[in-house]
Amino acid sequence: MAVLATASAAWGQQDKGTEPTSYIYFLVVKDDNGKPVRNAAVIMHEVNPKGKQERGGMELKTDLDGKANFDGVPYGLLRVQVLAQGYQTYGEDYDIEKDKTDITIKLKRPQGQYSVYDDHPKDPNAPPKPDSPPPDPNKKPN
Repeated sequence: MAVLATASAAWGQQDKGTEPTSYIYFLVVKDDNGKPVRNAAVIMHEVNPKGKQERGGMELKTDLDGKANFDGVPYGLLRVQVLAQGYQTYGEDYDIEKDKTDITIKLKRPQGQYSVYDDHPKDPNAPPKPDSPPPDPNKKPN
């Protein structure tokens, strides 16, 4: 398994005897068919009690089976981001509180973008725009 690790000083220098840590197993799959996503970047950051992401972190790459794992993640809040070419970026916070944690991530394909410059069918039930004056109830249709 190819693992690219750029550990923060905090993770790299922890004494396993003083603080409990977890072994994290990631599985990254496609949302539409459940097939593994290989070579996805799984980025982990500790989150402090105020909800702020800590400096540093760890990056892993998934193998051919969409799997990546890491031993030594301290208990507490962990922010996980997953990036893979051709998929939406995934982000979620997980509360790590067990010695073994399995995380399955389903990546979605990008959705279409909405543009005001494209032609869109007019919705007859749409409310009037706030800029336009309300319709005149006394005016008869043509």
